[in-house]
Amino acid sequence: MGLSDLFKRPDIQQGVSESGAVPGAVLVDVRTPQEYRAGHIPGSRNVPLQEIGGAASKLGPKDTPLFLYCYSGSRSAQAAGALRRMGYTKIKNIGGIAAWKGPVER
Repeated sequence: MGLSDLFKRPDIQQGVSESGAVPGAVLVDVRTPQEYRAGHIPGSRNVPLQEIGGAASKLGPKDTPLFLYCYSGSRSAQAAGALRRMGYTKIKNIGGIAAWKGPVER
């Protein structure tokens, strides 16, 4: 891992593709419900960052592969940390929808 790897931003296109290829994976949008309704990646579930602590019923067992995104990647990084502290083991921050080039649902 080089110095440039420390500053590399997640690639949401790659992350969404990976989430579709992993059996049982859950694509999680951690933005607010209002942001989610304004446009989200098809197939994602909305679990707002401020509700992540009580999200076990929406996310499944602690070994469920979770692919997290928000607007820029910052809130999804925070959510990833919180989920790790809760015991989730397969978490990937895939960045922000601001960089998404695919379709969105409303």
